Amino acid sequence: MEADFSGYATKAGLKCSDGRTIMPGAFKHQDQMRVPLVWQHGHSDPENVLGHSILESRDDGVYTYGFFNKSQKAVHAKGLIEHGDINMLSIWANELVERGGKVLHGAIREVSLVLSGANPGALIENVTVRHSDGDEVMLEDEVIIYSGLELEHADGNSDADEDESDEETIQDIYDSMTDKQKQVVHYMLGQALESAGNEVQQDNIDDDSTDTDQEGTKMTRNVFEKDEKDTSPILSHSDIQGIVADATKTGSLKQAVENYALAHGINDIEALFPEATALTSAPEFYTRRMEWVNVVLGGARKSPFSRVKTHWADLTFDEARAKGYIKGTMKKEEFFGTARRVTTPATIYKKQKLDRDDIVDITDFDVVAWMKGEMRVMLDEELARAILIGDGRDVADEDKIPEGNIRPIAKDDDLFAITVNVNMGDASSSIGEVVDAIVMSRQHYRGTGMPTMFTTETIIAQFLLLKDTLGRRIYTSLDQLATELRVSSVVPVEILENDPDIVAIIVNMNDYNIGADKGGSVAMFDDFDIDYNQYKYLIETRVSGALVRLKSAMVVRSVAGSSQLVKPTAPTFDAATSSVTIPTVTGVVYKDAEGTTLSGTDSVPEGETLVVTATPAPGYYFSSSEDDSWTYKGVAPAG
Repeated sequence: MEADFSGYATKAGLKCSDGRTIMPGAFKHQDQMRVPLVWQHGHSDPENVLGHSILESRDDGVYTYGFFNKSQKAVHAKGLIEHGDINMLSIWANELVERGGKVLHGAIREVSLVLSGANPGALIENVTVRHSDGDEVMLEDEVIIYSGLELEHADGNSDADEDESDEETIQDIYDSMTDKQKQVVHYMLGQALESAGNEVQQDNIDDDSTDTDQEGTKMTRNVFEKDEKDTSPILSHSDIQGIVADATKTGSLKQAVENYALAHGINDIEALFPEATALTSAPEFYTRRMEWVNVVLGGARKSPFSRVKTHWADLTFDEARAKGYIKGTMKKEEFFGTARRVTTPATIYKKQKLDRDDIVDITDFDVVAWMKGEMRVMLDEELARAILIGDGRDVADEDKIPEGNIRPIAKDDDLFAITVNVNMGDASSSIGEVVDAIVMSRQHYRGTGMPTMFTTETIIAQFLLLKDTLGRRIYTSLDQLATELRVSSVVPVEILENDPDIVAIIVNMNDYNIGADKGGSVAMFDDFDIDYNQYKYLIETRVSGALVRLKSAMVVRSVAGSSQLVKPTAPTFDAATSSVTIPTVTGVVYKDAEGTTLSGTDSVPEGETLVVTATPAPGYYFSSSEDDSWTYKGVAPAG
């Protein structure tokens, strides 16, 4: 079926009078889509629907093919087009995505025949919806776009211009202006040049005329009117024509004006051109990378109470195992240790202030809302930092977040966070040793499900640059690395760069509990100081935080390059004599619960326990904090 007419519904790159510009590809997703064809955007009356249009996405805009229906209005409209009475199209669109005055995306809902375009280029008019109660609502994402482009018949001939090859030049635009329009152009050029110290004049264009510009400024005299007493440089009518002619050759009016200015000694040429336009309504924040913050806070377990008690029983002792029974023998009691810890809340806050004068004077954007957004972002980062590695402040700092209330995973007790040591400082070390250490120590992990690995971009880069003997990359993506390490994902954390000893933290955040009582959640407060004319703002939260599952985290640390790896040997226990013999291992020191160094053989009294802990001597390190502590219970002598 042949179209009744065709033409551009909208053209890309045309700057509208309100400052917006339709970008190429804004409606690309609607290629070959069918939309209603209406009269003068009268979509409230079904009789105004004249047919439909097929949209065609092109590099320079959206082209459309129009098909009329058989209604009386459609037949009449078709006659108007054929007679040349109507030659303009416009579109109605919504769901606009706009950034810095540039329309990047939208949805064309209808194509309309209009009597005339708003201007030769393009104009976006906001659509006002009138409710039945008389209220009006301005829809910021709905627009009517007048392309100002003429229709074409189905055969491709233009009603407005028989010779499409003749493009309109700057000279043509200037010559098409009325005397009044030319006067405004001359006035603008004259005022700009005058501000640079040159009185700009021209022979009489409109004698003693008085006009009012859009801002209401009266032009009580013609600034181009020649003053015989004035000896300053004169911009004559021929000069204007020369500038336009030069612009026609070079294709740039700005370059043509600059050429004239240089030839006539005008220095402040930038006054002729508009100020720079901000791409965003408010200043953008330059922050550290924050993606990990949502992973930490969003993944943690939440409880409606802030005082959290963790109570556990250690069933890993052999004495805790179930036993077989032989008739006539005595049944023995099981043995296991119990322990608990309590975590209480602490307050974390951020405070700001603004002078009321500044709030009133800053009209470009809502500075209060902007500042509150900054406060929330920084509060979340600080809480996540305290949870992962601690806030980094000195213990004596009054601003320090207490680590007994928000327990950092990286510094938690070995009972909750396993330490994995790796020597990455000697000459033969490689990042592959980290993979080996994590895989070997995974047997001690008792956390829930698949954990997440938090590390730095530097460590990630070393993993991805790791090559085999043939020079091929071992890990081509983070997913491959995560699979190798048996973690759900690898998340970069910028603040870990501040602690070079921490290589990675592996934890399922569901094993970390953040507790807050009613009223302790994040809250924003504001107050006005009448004495200093200042608004003060406070955002704070009162929470506790701690790992609540034993062995639920792995902290990978780098040791000094000169350190030597050593493995502790377990003491031997003689059940018949209830005695413990401490082995002799180079680089290993054995101590009891009170920190006393042990050696030789010690007896354990009946009913009592002896805890032996192995620690590395200076210059040595263990691969893991596991398998370095043993507990023995004294038994009754045999017989």
